[in-house]
Amino acid sequence: MSKLDQLRSMTVVVADTGDIEAVRRMRPEDCTTNPSLVLKALQDPGKAEAIERAVREGREAGAARIITALTVGLGVELAGIVPGRVSTEVDARLSFDAEGSVRRAHEILEAYAAKGIGRERILIKLASTWEGVRACERLQREGVDCNMTLLFSMAQARAAADAGAFLISPFVGRITDWWSKKEGGKAYAPDEDPGVLSVRRIYEHYKSHGIGTVVMGASFRNIGQIEALAGCDRLTISPELLQKLDEDGGDLPRRLSPGAAGDRAEPIAEAGFRWEMNEDAMATEKLAEGIRNFHADAARLERMVAERLAA
Repeated sequence: MSKLDQLRSMTVVVADTGDIEAVRRMRPEDCTTNPSLVLKALQDPGKAEAIERAVREGREAGAARIITALTVGLGVELAGIVPGRVSTEVDARLSFDAEGSVRRAHEILEAYAAKGIGRERILIKLASTWEGVRACERLQREGVDCNMTLLFSMAQARAAADAGAFLISPFVGRITDWWSKKEGGKAYAPDEDPGVLSVRRIYEHYKSHGIGTVVMGASFRNIGQIEALAGCDRLTISPELLQKLDEDGGDLPRRLSPGAAGDRAEPIAEAGFRWEMNEDAMATEKLAEGIRNFHADAARLERMVAERLAA
């Protein structure tokens, strides 16, 4: 039995890609996308016809509607392959706008509904800012499940849990990148890896306090990080690393297991959240960087559509 099959026996495996063929090949339970993955997927020559059709049909509606159609179109394809959920991200520029994020989430869900995909198949991805958490709280009350992304700290994890988030995506590799750079390019053994240790702390906090929010480790740099989190609720993994796991026939022991739940955790207030983030340079810097990078790729997608409209 491959390590991938062993991992599937204890963890829900999610594909961190918009590559349709990779998803068909690796058979994940769920898929997660972001602006960078959508842009990469749409650069596939095989998507040229879909792009031209979206531009042609949406010419009167404008670039924003065309981008929604392209993003949702990719999500619909993915939903036709995986049995579970497809995560779709709210625009990064709305990361500090709770009201705008809620409106955008409903626009995304309406676009999916028009294609026959119900909200029960979609997770709305929101950046783990204080405003993103507030948007999540509203959406969850409305029955819209959310995936809190760009999550690097316990403060963010606590706030997301307080808001009733369906799922959080703590970013393992990006945490490791920051600490490695700070410590002069240091390489870490899996059990000492700062990203791995961060996810383990969050997982243990959730389970020990009976928090139902799903923990989905994300942004992996190597197989060792994945193996060190075997047993986590979910792990979202790139096609390259999924392939390596599938080709490895070694033993994969469970590393995370839920224990007995104790008392409820104390909620985190806005002042506490902002102070803890202020004191955590890594989380603050990586959150801001992630928002900027996602926005940059969204802007590239906007320029691509604008050029097609002008042609």
